[in-house]
Amino acid sequence: MPLVTTTEMFKKAYDGGYAVGAFNVNNMEIVQGITEAAGELKSPVILQVSKGARAYANHTYLVKMVEAAVAENPEIPIALHLDHGDSFELCKSCIDGGFTSVMIDMSSKPFEENIAITKQVVEYAHDHGAVVEAELGTLAGVEDEVVVEAGNESYTKPEEVEEFVSRTGCDSLAIAIGTSHGAYKFTPEQCTRNEEGILVPPPLRFDVLDEVVKKLPGFPIVLHGSSSVPQEFVKMVNQYGGNMPDAIGIPEEQLRKAAQSAVCKINIDSDIRLAMTAVIRQYMTEHPDHFDPRQYLKPARQAVKDMVSRKIVNVLGSDNKI
Repeated sequence: MPLVTTTEMFKKAYDGGYAVGAFNVNNMEIVQGITEAAGELKSPVILQVSKGARAYANHTYLVKMVEAAVAENPEIPIALHLDHGDSFELCKSCIDGGFTSVMIDMSSKPFEENIAITKQVVEYAHDHGAVVEAELGTLAGVEDEVVVEAGNESYTKPEEVEEFVSRTGCDSLAIAIGTSHGAYKFTPEQCTRNEEGILVPPPLRFDVLDEVVKKLPGFPIVLHGSSSVPQEFVKMVNQYGGNMPDAIGIPEEQLRKAAQSAVCKINIDSDIRLAMTAVIRQYMTEHPDHFDPRQYLKPARQAVKDMVSRKIVNVLGSDNKI
């Protein structure tokens, strides 16, 4: 099948009590690892591209790699999504260039400005067969060019969501309930430590999510910053020369709970980066005489596939849902 929008994906996910994974892509190995996992597990999937990824890999290369993945996996629904679009012009460029979904992120702007720009993107997208994700509330952390200092994040205000969705016409809404971008989602001071000395982050604000659901029954909700930063990979990175002290993510069981509610899309990026980096560091240490990129990118690609498979089954619950 050709690239699809997320409309039907989200309807099935909402009714079925699962979420669709949105995985950031930057190169061929990542695209292959994600789609091979989705294909084998019969899961719908969203391949998302950030502004930084477009600058790194070039829009045309990314689109053509995704088109190749669609050709290789004709039986699974695949959407191509712009992550954190920061202007109408960027969203328009992606829609014109073949994206089936875009995010316009004006969450750092005043409420009325967020509505005005989001509505402009929605009107253009809908006229061209694409769908739009918007955002209310801001997440702390760093993702490409999206930087919000800890202390400046804000939870989504449930009393604003109904008006926002009604006035903008957006198709899905990203909300802030305590997730955060990057591998360092919380400071040690924000966490407790368990008996093994491992940091335990504060729980997600499911009360905020529940209030949003009451205001927007049946409407697809999105969670950004939802990598879990598996500690076995943090340990591997550090073991093989890295330096990632106190990297911590969102517990997978909390994300699974969100997926069983109104959350239809969960964004995962840092976990893929972490798995790739850990495996490459290990490989380079164990094979110092190797210099062919294919030698270390092959296990890195497998690490991506394994990580995505883990998320599809344990977090998203989207296996066998095509």
